[in-house]
Amino acid sequence: MSSSGQTQFRYTQTPSKVVHLRNLPWECVEGELVDLCKRFGKIVNTKSNVGANRNQAFVEFADLNQAISMVSFYASSSEPAQIRGKTVYIQYSNRHEIVNNQSPGDVPGNVLLVTFEGVESHEVSIDVIHLVFSAFGFVHKIATFEKAAGFQALVQFTDVETASVARNSLDGRSIPRYLLPEHVVSCNLRMSYSAHTDLNIKFQSHRSRDYTNPYLPVNHTAMDGSMQPALGADGKKVETQSNVLLALIENMQYAVTVDVLHTVFSAYGTVQKIAIFEKNGSTQALIQYSDIATAAIAKEALEGHCIYDGGYCKLRLSYSRHTDLNVKAFSDKSRDYTLPDLSLLVGQKAPGVAASAPPTGDGGGWQNPQAQTQYSGYGGSPYMYPSSDPTGASPSGHPPPYYG
Repeated sequence: MSSSGQTQFRYTQTPSKVVHLRNLPWECVEGELVDLCKRFGKIVNTKSNVGANRNQAFVEFADLNQAISMVSFYASSSEPAQIRGKTVYIQYSNRHEIVNNQSPGDVPGNVLLVTFEGVESHEVSIDVIHLVFSAFGFVHKIATFEKAAGFQALVQFTDVETASVARNSLDGRSIPRYLLPEHVVSCNLRMSYSAHTDLNIKFQSHRSRDYTNPYLPVNHTAMDGSMQPALGADGKKVETQSNVLLALIENMQYAVTVDVLHTVFSAYGTVQKIAIFEKNGSTQALIQYSDIATAAIAKEALEGHCIYDGGYCKLRLSYSRHTDLNVKAFSDKSRDYTLPDLSLLVGQKAPGVAASAPPTGDGGGWQNPQAQTQYSGYGGSPYMYPSSDPTGASPSGHPPPYYG
């Protein structure tokens, strides 16, 4: 018996006509379970999306021997059971039949509990939520909050019928991209019914709205436009400008360091601070200028362009809600160019700087861009524009920036 067989099956369990499947793809649907199991016999019931990660399911056969046939087949097969390329682990269930009791979230109501997947709370405004759900009927109230499940909202409709239509139409769908910040790849909606019937909204803010009470007090601090993007007459998001740009870096075939970003963005004005971070499996960065006008010029010039030739390290830019970054003065992931003793830090050759600094165009050895920009403004970069080396070779093996 192979080691994979040992981990995929449990032989100590008493056979049951209900088979327990684990390690399923996210939101595995009934049809996928049926396709995997129907060759072994008649399926009378299924229960999917169970467990803490919603990646388990139960399949009930009409006869015990059919369930034994399935478990035995995959126990002896060299090819594991798979759905969407994922190996599915199979065992007998402790239960002998599936009872599909409705959870509270399945009992229809006029208030929907909505989970926004793939976004942070500040990336989906309450105006966008209202616009999306108003397509199905009058929205009475909205309340947003953050829980362990992520960014969520309660959306109250007039009646159960309207809420049901909205849920059936939107559950599992994505908010249109044009309503989201440019750096957000997608925002999937997951919905269930709430036990609430009438939300208690105490004041209008970027977190809560009552569209039935125009006399409700307004929390002006919470309604600050800098926190939530406004919508234009066409319903599209009007992006609020900022002196800090958020850069999403796509197709990263080469490393993008603080020094590389400083070289790229300094071509359009004095860069004050930079911070690089990982989010949702992608590399992103915040670049701070002294004013909004400079950031706007840089955004217009660099949006959609590539740092390296060949379409590598493509920049997707949007405005950040931040205005003054709090970063470490001198590290591998962040830099504060406003400190008066930065040149002293460079002169001391802080650890890691020389190794990450790019080569000069004339082959004159390694230099630090910040040492030059301290004395020659933002134009004194060791990178050529474009590279003077037709081969694009460098001691590190990475080509110099292309800005294509």
